[in-house]
Amino acid sequence: VQDMGDETIPDDVKEKLLRFGRAALAVAQMRGRSYLSIGSVSMGIAGSTPNPDFFQEYLGMRNEFVDCSEIERRVQLGIYDPEEFARAMAWVEKYCKPREGEDRNPKHLVYSRQEKDAIWEYVVKMTLIFRDLMTGNPKLAEMGFQEEAMGHDAIVGGFQGQRQWTDFKPDGDFSEAILNSSFDWNGIREAFTFATENDTLNGVSMLLMHLLTGRAQLFADVRTFWSPEAVERVSGRKLTGRAADGIIHLINSGSCCLDATGCQQDADGNPVMKPFREISQKEAEACLKATTWYPASREYMRGGGYSSCFLTRGEMPMTMCRINLVKGQGPVLQIAEGWAVNVDEHIYRTIDKRTDPTWPTTWFAPRLTGQGPFRDVYSVMNNWGANHGAISFGHIGADLITLASMLRIPVC
Repeated sequence: VQDMGDETIPDDVKEKLLRFGRAALAVAQMRGRSYLSIGSVSMGIAGSTPNPDFFQEYLGMRNEFVDCSEIERRVQLGIYDPEEFARAMAWVEKYCKPREGEDRNPKHLVYSRQEKDAIWEYVVKMTLIFRDLMTGNPKLAEMGFQEEAMGHDAIVGGFQGQRQWTDFKPDGDFSEAILNSSFDWNGIREAFTFATENDTLNGVSMLLMHLLTGRAQLFADVRTFWSPEAVERVSGRKLTGRAADGIIHLINSGSCCLDATGCQQDADGNPVMKPFREISQKEAEACLKATTWYPASREYMRGGGYSSCFLTRGEMPMTMCRINLVKGQGPVLQIAEGWAVNVDEHIYRTIDKRTDPTWPTTWFAPRLTGQGPFRDVYSVMNNWGANHGAISFGHIGADLITLASMLRIPVC
């Protein structure tokens, strides 16, 4: 109890006021904006089916839709800024193509150097087009494309990709990774929120955390649980530290932001993912240097493309969340705080070869309570609502719960 004349604000009250303010701003920023679906449902994924009632009634947003043929139309008709394209290609030639990885495709599926160079140009154009579809571009109006210049006022979007598009055109991996990062050929800027496979629910989950933190967000498959016993069996070595109870392999060929390399640092030299306003050019270049761009596996990405590959540096505090739509209930938010952890190099290489060594990897160790879904690492993964997860730097579960209460979304 404070005296009436005491104008100080206790630390716990300050924290609650700031948390409420951040959540309220996030709610306001979503109102009246759109989710842009480029394409349709990817491979029957439930979250890839937009639910207009959810967007309208809970988020105050609308759904916009564009067929994938619009990408090719804009490429063929040159509906993108040619000056920015030239600048983007110069940036790719400096930072990406020198980091192009070994082509691991069978010999009969390896593209020629000329074909690979053409794919680099195409995926850069795709990136420009995705962004212009989301936010618009006044340069297009100057070129005579007034309608295209308007965009869809999208605060978040997603690209179907698989399989109809990727069976004959380059995949969206490069575009998704760059859009979700805090930097590109235009310098350091706020990350876009863009979901691979048009997983609208994971895209929204990323959006909630982006609006709360101002940071780029990871999109990953919640791919595999590795128990301590399984790791020792296949690698001959033991997990240690925060990884000792087992790890979840977060990995996806698509839209993992390059900020997740962990090559940004705090004042003490610890790996972090910073709000874009705090990132230096040196840190952005370090993230690019830590990333290898492998030619996509044409056995399932028949049109080719380039996948980012890096290993997230530990020990970063992380929060993973996911909105699920439950029949008879509606949206439900699940949250798991934990850490991106380091593992022995031999363990990493051994496990990586069992999935896809051309994709980015984050080893996630959730915080455990010994009870319910957090009884052990396996239980966390076993209770996860989908194959995808949205992951943010920092332990922000309390912020997410506050935001979910404002949106009337239950937390499980």
